[in-house]
This record gives sequence, structure tokens and C-alpha cells, in this order.
Amino acid sequence: MTAFDGVREPEKLSALGRRLLAWYERHHRDLPWRHTRDPYAIWVAEIMLQQTRVETMIPHYERFLARFPTLESLAAASLDEVLKAWEGLGYYARARNLHRAAQQVVQELGGHMPPTPEALLLLPGVGRYTAAAIASIAFGQDTVALDGNLHRVLCRLFGIDDDPGRPSTRRRLEKLAQAMLPTGQAGDFNQALMDLGATICTPTNPRCLLCPAADDCLACREGIQNDLPIRATRTHQPHRDVTAGVIWDGNGRLLITQRPPDAMLGGLWEFPGGKRRPGETLPDCLRREIAEELNMEIEVGELLYVVEHTFTHFAMTLFVFDCRWLGGNPCCLGCSDLRWVTLEELDAFAFPVADQKIVAFLRSRQRIA
Repeated sequence: MTAFDGVREPEKLSALGRRLLAWYERHHRDLPWRHTRDPYAIWVAEIMLQQTRVETMIPHYERFLARFPTLESLAAASLDEVLKAWEGLGYYARARNLHRAAQQVVQELGGHMPPTPEALLLLPGVGRYTAAAIASIAFGQDTVALDGNLHRVLCRLFGIDDDPGRPSTRRRLEKLAQAMLPTGQAGDFNQALMDLGATICTPTNPRCLLCPAADDCLACREGIQNDLPIRATRTHQPHRDVTAGVIWDGNGRLLITQRPPDAMLGGLWEFPGGKRRPGETLPDCLRREIAEELNMEIEVGELLYVVEHTFTHFAMTLFVFDCRWLGGNPCCLGCSDLRWVTLEELDAFAFPVADQKIVAFLRSRQRIA
């Protein structure tokens, strides 16, 4: 049992919550979405902050809201427009879900964001943390919003040496946070914990001397702040060799294809190709993939470019070949759409990071030529 027990010492927990609020009032980060109570703007911010650092996200956030200033404007846009506006943020499922959810709110709720965590959870792409964050910050709901960073803060504060990924540990952390929560101030309380984790209680070498909760932090008291939280052992990350073809039609145009909406990176455009099978040469892989996905015969030329890229669950080496269309009527057997475009026209399409590097390479080669 920790020194802070939600049953035995509710007054101490409540006092700690108030102290964190006082610290937040003096030291909070000045972030764009903290200057509004618009649920839509707060929702966009929370979705973008998933898997993205604040400093990286802010310029994307401001451009996105300039392009889609209201929930209705986002709902009315095409998926291609939304993905293009999202380009550079990665994890494009967030953009697809945000678009679908905006359409759902407009069509089913008259354009009004639902105010409770339970109702927000029914929207595509909204999980428990995001629902609680929006409900507390935008609507003043008394609910705690705990993500991985906040799990770290609480594990250290209460000296919890269990893996926060375990459901029982998460429930324990939520109970403690709820006991700290000042009634009617959940939005600021949740953001106080967020800022504490981002600026003071960092993953390594936390700045304990500046922490408003240092006197009550069990990890700090015992000198184990760098040992918590307990992290689950990561499994080996698999690697894939993948091919892509820059396929020319003989008239100065190249072929791009759109990934199916329900696939990884769904809705984005790419240079066609696919994963190499065991024992297969890279050119054979590319010829097979193009035949299977597009009903095309190609001539595989020189290796143009190699891209190393890491996704959440695997690493990829992408081998890019210069190719020429020999025959076959291109059709979408394994993709949603295809286009023959010039290099100048590529700016109108949203590409994953790896394919953006191919575009940049092709343009640099064009400038040199």
C-alpha cells in the first residue's frame, strides 16, 4: 500500500490535486488549443497529439484549422483533401477517422459534438483517453484522462512498480487520479498532469527539484524515479523488403495508385509495388506485384533509390526501380484508384513519408538534368 491511499487519505490526495492546479496556473504551456473552448478545435488537437510531439504538431494544427475551420467544413471535404491537409503528420488512420467522425456528427447529431465520454467513445478514432480529454477540457465533465505519459507520472508519484499496461494497474491509477481531481476543474487538472509529464516528470532524468509534487513523490523519495514505470519487454521488430516502381507511360507521365481505405495508410497515394516473397529477386517481386494489382506488364530498369523506414510494428527497406509500361490495360485489382500524372501534378496528392522521399528524389534528379 502506498503512502497515498484513496480510501485512507482522501484529504491528502485532494490537497495534492489543488497544488498541481496552482502550479499549472503559473507554469502552463501556451498552446493554441488552450485559447478556445470550441469542442471541434480541441478535438482536432487531441487527435493530432496522438503519436505526435507537441512542437511537431502545432504548425500542422494551425494549417489544418485554417483549411477546415469548422466541423461542417471538415465533414463536407473529400477524403483526398483531408489526407493532403494531414500530410506530414503520419498515422493517417487518425485523419480518416476524424473525417468519418465529423460526417457522423453532422449527419446524426446536427453538427453538435457530444459532451460526455460515453457518447464521444462512439465516434470513430476516439478512445478512452481522447474521450475523457475532450469531455473534461471542452465540456467541463469531471473525468480523468490518462495516457502513457500520465501513467508514468502517477506510477512515480505513488511508487507503483506494476506494468501500467495491465488493466488492473490502469484501474488503480485511474482511482488515484479521480481521488485527486478537484470538482469542476477536470480540464485544467488533466492538462496540469499533461504538462507535468511533458516538462518535469520526463521519461528519463526527471527534473524532480522543480516538481510541485516532489515532497510527496514516493519514487523521488526512494531515488527510483528513473526505474518507474515498469516497462513490458518489447518483442523483436520484424523487417520487410518492399519494392516500388516509378512506371512511365512514354509520354512523360508516371503511375501512382491509391491504397484501399481499409488498408494500412488507407486512402494515401503511392508508387505501386509490394512485399518481396522468400527467395524472390527484387525485379521479379515488382513484376509480380504490378501484374497482380494492376494487370500490367512492365520492364524493370535500374534501381533508383532505397528508402529505410520504420513503422510502429515493423521496419521496411523500400527498393525503388525505374520502370516502363510494356502492355496490359491498367485496372484496380489491388488498389482503390490509379492516375497517370506528371511530376508537377504530384503536389495535389497525399503520400506516405516513404513515398514523399521518392517524390523528392525524382524532383532533385529532374533539376540536375
